[in-house]
Formats: sequence, structure tokens, C-alpha cells
Amino acid sequence: MKLEDTVAFSVGAMRGFGLRTALLLLAMSIGVCSVVLLTSLGDAARRFIVAEFTTLGSNLLVILPGKSETAGAQPQLASGAIPRGLTLEDAMALYRSSAVVHVAPLILGSAPASAGGRARAVEAPGSTPELLNVRQLALVQGSFLPDSEPTRASSVCVLGSRVKQELFGKRNPLGSWIRLNDRRFRVVGVMADKGQSIGIDFNEVVIIPVASAQALFNTYSLLRILVEAKSRQGVKLAERDILDIIQRRHNGEEDVTVVAQDAVLKTFDRIFGAVTLTVGGIAAISLVVAGILIMNVMLVSVYQRTSEIGLLKAIGARPGDILTLFLWESALLSLAGAMLGITAALLLAWFVMQMLPAFPLQMPLWAFLSAIAVAVATGLLFGIAPARRAARLDPVVALNRRG
Repeated sequence: MKLEDTVAFSVGAMRGFGLRTALLLLAMSIGVCSVVLLTSLGDAARRFIVAEFTTLGSNLLVILPGKSETAGAQPQLASGAIPRGLTLEDAMALYRSSAVVHVAPLILGSAPASAGGRARAVEAPGSTPELLNVRQLALVQGSFLPDSEPTRASSVCVLGSRVKQELFGKRNPLGSWIRLNDRRFRVVGVMADKGQSIGIDFNEVVIIPVASAQALFNTYSLLRILVEAKSRQGVKLAERDILDIIQRRHNGEEDVTVVAQDAVLKTFDRIFGAVTLTVGGIAAISLVVAGILIMNVMLVSVYQRTSEIGLLKAIGARPGDILTLFLWESALLSLAGAMLGITAALLLAWFVMQMLPAFPLQMPLWAFLSAIAVAVATGLLFGIAPARRAARLDPVVALNRRG
């Protein structure tokens, strides 16, 4: 039989059993939609997390107090000992490394903020002017923290965009005073809308000098130290220098953990890549279910079309022709179901993007191609058994409808 005759015959058979065809298309489209949508969501989550970390800069190193072992635990905590804290002097000593370009010590605490009769609770991170470069912050008004001796307290602050709006409304806050706990700070700048960035919402903060934060929160220990290496190639050298400098300052003890930004990105990339494949595999189970449905319905179809098969054999159709006809019908059903599933996935993705515009949901081409390939392969695989049964029918028996 010619290809166009085979396709036309398969399409005619699909039209002749409308309800059966509709059920098969529905099953296959649900499976394909699940595969495409879930793999796309997993890939979008991976890109979203990577983008969040990338906003910190590609050469970032984070220094945490306490030595983390391979098991993820801190031995000082496990043994009941308190890890030695990081100090401002530790942070300033890191400039001895030729591979380090910026060092931003960080203290984080919460405090009630008030100005002009308005009040609200805020996060009040204490740092140095280097934080502007390390965290890639931007200003819409005024300037950042003054470039002065880090150990000297200064009564100045920089407001996050939402804090500025809630405390000052449309008024210009520059030069105004706000109160944090029992201390007053003069506003010297307002940051641009930054949003959430690795645990800190920079729209909701009041940034103050690190020495002022030490006095405000009555602590001299730093939460962490953020370090920016001069280049991506210099990250490893900077990490070695940091460990060496801190160890020398801490009486020979290696009691800090240095986390490289690049390592974190690679870890998250691997984790979400595995999650994407896992959820895609789980969704693919629905395609197997659809394939089983195709096999069962096609077996019923063989019985319903026994006389038709017998007539084809009587006029010269070979077993291979019958096999090809049924396989083409399975493939076309799978392909049509895949197209419907992709259309449904695109509509659902559009709805998700309307609801969550910040979420980077983009359907990769490989998700479409793999879903179509798996759908057609499933249809062919489960269509072999009924096709072979139809091909083996005896024409005389088939014409008498005793198949």
C-alpha cells in the first residue's frame, strides 16, 4: 500500500470510532501535558534559584563561623562547644590577600523603626560601604554608607524602598532622622527596589554602619563575612588565603567555613536538574498508562474490524500491510494526543506566567521534543500486540467474523 493510502485508511478508521478516538486522545494529551509542564516547572525553578544566587556576583565567598564537616554538622555544636565568632578585625585582615577586592562584614538584627509618627519593625543589617559592591545594590536617592573607619560608629543609615515608603510616604527622607530602638540615625540614601536576595529582603531593611550595629545589638560577633574575589579564576586562591589568615588569627584553629558562590550554584544546578528529570519521569508514567489504554482499545478494535481485515487480505493485503496499518493508527493517535497535550501545557503555562510574572517559566525545546518522542514511541510499543494479532488473522475466518 502507498503511504498516502495507509494514512488515509488510518484516519478513516479513527473517524469511524469517534468515542474511542476521543478517549485515546484525552489519555495521551493528559500524559504529554503532564510531562511538558512538570519538566518546565522544574527547569524554571532551577533557573530561578541560579538567578537569585547570581545577583550576589559570580566571585562571591561567604565566611561563616564554625567548621562544617562533610556530614554537614558543626563539630563545635555537636560537642556542646560554641564556635568562635568572627570579628570586625578578622574581616579587615582579609585585605592582606592579593586575591580579595571587597570585604563586607555583616551583622543582622531586628529593631523597631519610627519617624514622623510612623513606626514599623525592620531588619537592620550592619555593614560597610563595601556591601554596595558585594551585593550589587543600587541607590535611587542620596549615597550609601560613608567611607570611614569600620570600627567607628556613625549615626547614618540607608533605607530600603518599602521602608522609605511606609515611614516617609512621598516626602524626601534625605537628611531626616529615624529611631532604631533607642538610637537615632540620619537618612543618607534610599536603595532601589531589590527584593528578596538569599534570605534578606532589601526592600525591608535599614542598613547602618557595622560598628553602630555592634552597639545597637550589643554584640561584637559578625553573622558572616562576604568577600568578593578579584576574578573568577582567583576564587580558589582567595579561599585558601582566607582560611590561612583566619587560622593564623584564631591561634592555629581552622574554625570557619568558606562557601564559594560558584560551588553553591553548581550544587543547586545539579539538584534541580535531578528534580526536573525525576518529576518528568513520574509524569511519563501517565504516558505508559495511555499506552496501555491504546493497546486495550486497539485489541478491541481488531475484534470489531475483523471482517474489514479479512476483506483487505482477500484482495491481496499482506500481513505486513495490516501490521503497518494498525501501527500507523497508533502513531497518529499518539501524535495527535501529543499535539493536544502541548497546546494544553502552553495554555497552563501562560496562566502561570500571568499569576507569577517573576517566575521564569519558559518551556525548553527539549521538553516538547522528548514528550512527542516518548508519546509516539509509547503508542507504537503498545500498538505492536494488537497489530500483530490483526496481521495473523486468517482471511476466511476473518470474513466470517470469527476472529
